[in-house]
Amino acid sequence: MAVSPLRLRRQLAVHLLRPLYRHRLSTLSHACKDDNDDGTNPSFIHPMSVVHPDAIIGQGVSIGPFCTVGSSVMLGNHCKLHPGSHVFGNTKLGDKCVLMSGAVVGDNIPGKTIIGCNNVIGHHAVVGIKCQDMKYKSGNECFLQVGDNNEIREHVSIHRSSKPCDRTVIGDNNLIMGSCHIAHDCKVGSNNIFANNTLLAGHVLVEDHTHTAGAIVVHQFCNIGSFCFIGGGSVVSQDVPKYTMVAGDRAELRGLNLEGLRRSGFSVSEIRSLRAAYRKIFMPTNASLGGIEDRLADVECHKDLSLVPAVLSFVQSIRESLKEDRRGICKFRSWSFS
Repeated sequence: MAVSPLRLRRQLAVHLLRPLYRHRLSTLSHACKDDNDDGTNPSFIHPMSVVHPDAIIGQGVSIGPFCTVGSSVMLGNHCKLHPGSHVFGNTKLGDKCVLMSGAVVGDNIPGKTIIGCNNVIGHHAVVGIKCQDMKYKSGNECFLQVGDNNEIREHVSIHRSSKPCDRTVIGDNNLIMGSCHIAHDCKVGSNNIFANNTLLAGHVLVEDHTHTAGAIVVHQFCNIGSFCFIGGGSVVSQDVPKYTMVAGDRAELRGLNLEGLRRSGFSVSEIRSLRAAYRKIFMPTNASLGGIEDRLADVECHKDLSLVPAVLSFVQSIRESLKEDRRGICKFRSWSFS
């Protein structure tokens, strides 16, 4: 039976390439074992990946096919790069980080990207690349620092700072769901949950234990206080005080984040005090209390409320947002005195 020329060419190619493939795999495996002083826990680098010889690879690292690791990259122990993930530029990954397929970390521009330990970077997420700020000048250093134990899901984008004197910062234990965006110079604390399509513009400050619903937008330079909740589809153009809940376009105060406070371990007495303070500040029953500054002072002087640290923190959060260099707080609805 006659053999087609195409089949013959395939057989010849396999016959010629198999020894080269085996030699490449043997060389890489040997090199990885040599990097471990005690010969234990060797790293695995797939022969179809591109790893620069100057890259620093820790112990127990797994690099799948079609990955790229740049010359200035440092991979911590037990990192795992799934097929088609890439690490560029001056980038450091801590121990036990996982890059899913298509993820890109770092950029070949001046500056540095630092990723802490035990972070998961999802499919096709882009972390630590050049910002989208028109004020950024080509050649300037820019920085991103990410803490530990963060889960950054698919298609998330997190950009470096726009200036050498600043940096984008992400804390620890955050869940950043699919298609979120964290722009240049943002400061995100710890234990936050950002639902899908949460979009933070530049220079936004997010404190700790916040929770956003899906498809929300935060204006640049806004502050999002600890333990607050932002309702789905909201457009936040001013600061959100601690412990509160906002929703709408433009977002308005809708009371305290009571369920979030309960889940976070606030006591019944603390929540009761916060509710009393909220009513005094934002829901006065008569006009004699004056403006918001007078109401804040009234809460601070209250014989019972002034003894509760959470209430004082709440008042301080509002005062900080009312300063001239801040954007003020989200609008609130007061009772009518007519």
